[in-house]
Amino acid sequence: MLSIRGLNTHYGSSHILQGVDLALPRGTTAAVLGRNGVGKSTTVKSIMGLVSPSGGAIALDGIEIAGWQPHRVARAGVAYVPEGRLIFPDLTVIENILVAERTPARDWPISRLLELFPSLQARRTNKGSQLSGGEQQMLAIARALVSDPKLLLLDEPSQGLAPLVVRELARIIRLLRDAGVTILLIEQNMKLAEAVADELHIMVKGRIVYSADPHRFRAEEEQVRTRYLTV
Repeated sequence: MLSIRGLNTHYGSSHILQGVDLALPRGTTAAVLGRNGVGKSTTVKSIMGLVSPSGGAIALDGIEIAGWQPHRVARAGVAYVPEGRLIFPDLTVIENILVAERTPARDWPISRLLELFPSLQARRTNKGSQLSGGEQQMLAIARALVSDPKLLLLDEPSQGLAPLVVRELARIIRLLRDAGVTILLIEQNMKLAEAVADELHIMVKGRIVYSADPHRFRAEEEQVRTRYLTV
């Protein structure tokens, strides 16, 4: 589904991604963990076309998409849930979703999204600014899903959420994977990543330095945390 090879990205003279390699099979969830500033968000922005890579390859279903404009990446089947959600505060729940619906959704029509997110069903006429942080995050995910994506990019979705809401988020991510959505999750919440990912990756200074399935990751968790994640 997604193949990243030798990905390099710069911000001016700053070399952020330094040869990222990552493979994500169809219908699976991969999590990328790491400290702040190591390049996690830059990775998904490079995939989405929000930042232009300076080298390397990004292939979606065998088609090279590195350097494409964001609208072309979206039309190819990639949906992006940005850090901070970035919903429209003055639009209602339904209007926020409809903004992203280019054609009538087949896999994720609004009726199915409101079943998946009952809190949005209850507040469908409320404006984005009237929602809680958790409801805004669910709305951002619903807005992405209405485009029927092949690949869903989630950037720090648990940020600022209460533990109860994070557990609900984990349930939603597992449901989406079971429904066939391929997911790349950028996270700092190790417990969330462990709960939902088929493979976990650690990024340090713009490189993937460790990869493991959940079973191995749990067995090595203390060592991994000390070596790569503790400030």
